[in-house]
Amino acid sequence: MFNLLIKELRLAAHPNLYIFTFLGVLVIVPAYPYGMVFLFGCLGPYITFMYGRETQDIYYTALLPVKKSDVVKAKMLLVVLAQMTQLAISLPFAFLRVGVLPQGNPAGIEANVAFYGFGLIIYAVFNWIFLTTFFKTAYKVGKAFLSAIIPATLLVLAMEVVVHFPRFTWLDSIEPADLLRQLPLLLFGMVVYAAAMYSAYKISVKRFEAVDL
Repeated sequence: MFNLLIKELRLAAHPNLYIFTFLGVLVIVPAYPYGMVFLFGCLGPYITFMYGRETQDIYYTALLPVKKSDVVKAKMLLVVLAQMTQLAISLPFAFLRVGVLPQGNPAGIEANVAFYGFGLIIYAVFNWIFLTTFFKTAYKVGKAFLSAIIPATLLVLAMEVVVHFPRFTWLDSIEPADLLRQLPLLLFGMVVYAAAMYSAYKISVKRFEAVDL
């Protein structure tokens, strides 16, 4: 499995996947809608899967001495690795902006605990729809992307808007007490992400097994 993942990173991953992964640094930009970071985290895998379609990567990988389930697993691990790396890259910049830009983010949610909780949920929704739809055919990338990016974008908009309502201003705070209050949302996001990826894997494997390459 490790060798298959290395193959994904070296051969299957489009260069834009790495570029979008490093865009986690955007949380340091003043007055910027940080929800865009998560949309970039969805766009990178889409471009990589589209690149794989054009290079017939799925067909090539299936010719290797691996199971179809391993093909799905490798693709999913690539997506998870890219998204988790993006979040990890953003973290030091999220801490840095507290000192550099203490006035907060007037454009939307602050890069705080709630932000990462929402982000994991956004990723979970996109990944589940995108992967399960794609592996119905292992070819129709555009349809899978459109089906997944619309609800993901709506969730980003909801995240950016909800913090402007007086009742939910604590979601936009970086005060220690409010960060603690946001912690359940982060934990919920982690559970949702893990459950979505597990479910997407099971469904995708079942659908891909029925695909005649």
